Amino acid sequence: MAKQFVTQAANWQSELQTWFVRIGRHFGRQAMRQRALDYVTGLLSPVERKTSWQLSEAVKRQTPYSLQHLLDRARWDVDAVRDDVRTYMIEHLGEPDAVLAVDETGFIKKGRHSVGVQRQYSGTAGRIENCQIGVFLAYASTRGRALMDRELYLPKEWADDMVRRAAAKVPEAVDFATKPQLAQRMIERAVAAQVPFAWVTGDAVYGDNRSLRAWLEQQDLHFVLAVASNQYVWPDSTGQKTVAQLAATVQPQDWTRLSAGDGAKGPRWYDWLRLPLLSWQMPGERWLLLRRRLTDGELAYYVCYVPPGTDLQTMVRVAGTRWTVEECFAAAKGEIGLDHYEVRSWHGWYRHMTLAMAALAYLAVLCRHEKDASSAKKTGNC
Repeated sequence: MAKQFVTQAANWQSELQTWFVRIGRHFGRQAMRQRALDYVTGLLSPVERKTSWQLSEAVKRQTPYSLQHLLDRARWDVDAVRDDVRTYMIEHLGEPDAVLAVDETGFIKKGRHSVGVQRQYSGTAGRIENCQIGVFLAYASTRGRALMDRELYLPKEWADDMVRRAAAKVPEAVDFATKPQLAQRMIERAVAAQVPFAWVTGDAVYGDNRSLRAWLEQQDLHFVLAVASNQYVWPDSTGQKTVAQLAATVQPQDWTRLSAGDGAKGPRWYDWLRLPLLSWQMPGERWLLLRRRLTDGELAYYVCYVPPGTDLQTMVRVAGTRWTVEECFAAAKGEIGLDHYEVRSWHGWYRHMTLAMAALAYLAVLCRHEKDASSAKKTGNC
């Protein structure tokens, strides 16, 4: 048994080195490529806190200075690495019916010098905290899930403060952008890169943004986006109503009990129904999707733009896929130190996040391979 684990660990390390050859070309000299590989290896290690000192110890470096240099002063193309991580994910996890899930997560910080930090609401903490906010795009298919793209939310107070911008090395071209605008940029990049997907999903931060919904419809990109109860929609040509007003018109027999996918404790059962919305001159159909919690009857609302003939179960499946991005955050923070960074600069934040995404993608692909191998053994095809 011990020999089996040693062999398996060696295979994992070999696969990591093979995968890293692709992104290693963006780091120039061999010494810099080795530093980047060491950084990702350290993120994948079992050390509890993945700061520069702990990562250095994990990869047998005497000091953290070379890894700190990698995130700060070294010259390498972070967006090119991001693109290669995306390609790697699609090669191993890609499916035409996949879902892009957008969400933000908070990184609690002390002081006021880390780029973008201020007192703002963090869904991660569930309250207002001194934190940075990152907006992420996750890719979810039946083959696996991982974070595909990232953008740092720069509050308007930061965007307008030339002194703080200069200290944090925020590029001159960066202007204030809302979280939905950042989400749109990442979806645009996925479309331009011909990422295979069929759906976009996200919470009410994105669903409540009419500009984002309109842009998705104009691109004929189908979505199931959560919205707040006070959001207005067009049920017909007579006028707008809030989604809560429409929900009040449904009858008890209209609900259908369906699972939104498996959670930590098994299938996530809710009652669901959908109401048609005005779809005049649209290539797809618009719907209002309602979800009712079994324990207390609390309602959740989703505005949907779907291909003609889409059934309720498919819409429920996409709505349930939104939780995959939260699972990615949990895995990234718990396993690879997504939130353990010590950098303050704009480029330092993007460099750490991108290398952490590379580590998470490797784990997702490794998990996929392990599942495939296990299935092959069970069916006798190994």
